[in-house]
Amino acid sequence: MLDTFVNQAAGLQGLADPAAPRLILIASHGQQQGELPLLWSLCSAWEALGLSVLVLDGLACETPQNPGLLQLLDDPHSRFDHADSPLSWTVVSAQQGLSRLSAQTHPEATLGTLFGNYAVVLIYASAQATSKIFKNNAGAPLLLLTPHSTSSVSAYQALKQLRQQAQLRPTIANIAISSKPRPGVPAYSSFQNLQNCAMTFLGYRLDAATIRVTADDTSAQNDIRSLALKLLESSLPLLRSRLTEIH
Repeated sequence: MLDTFVNQAAGLQGLADPAAPRLILIASHGQQQGELPLLWSLCSAWEALGLSVLVLDGLACETPQNPGLLQLLDDPHSRFDHADSPLSWTVVSAQQGLSRLSAQTHPEATLGTLFGNYAVVLIYASAQATSKIFKNNAGAPLLLLTPHSTSSVSAYQALKQLRQQAQLRPTIANIAISSKPRPGVPAYSSFQNLQNCAMTFLGYRLDAATIRVTADDTSAQNDIRSLALKLLESSLPLLRSRLTEIH
């Protein structure tokens, strides 16, 4: 089993050519307490594959004391060079910078030019911001469904926004806490409710990856590795543009 994973990982690692970083989108729907642990786990999984990772945190605002994407857009020659090491994981505040990118025709080219030294560029932003920046893009934003009672409602609202406003095709990471089944209670009911609503009201068939949370942490780790590889497979290449085109 481990040999299969290593071989698959080695093949997928070729997708993350430093000349063409891979773009991965995670759309937040107000469940940061549950979203962030999975985000960091995914970064650790990519790091374990030897891939350098940049996280553009669209929920964190840039400031003069904490410069980020906005400052890079103002001065493209001022780069983040943390990706020189093959095992690198960097988080950059990006709320204002992503807002500016939403006015560009090809934001992917700008991101590719700024962060061409990284293997993976992950954007973590609200569903609204993701819809504005990547409208009609071929990307598949990831939505996280947590066991929290309101998660399926907010996830559906985000899904509706991504589908109707941007024509994006989200996938779901379903956090499932394993427990003894109770009579009359279906397993993973939150996801099933979301799946039914998506098909009934949006005509959209959801694709999901399940992260099993059990007493044995091995199951969750294996599920996260599988999801990390799946996201690499479906990611988009970030092509470079001339620096003069960034403004």
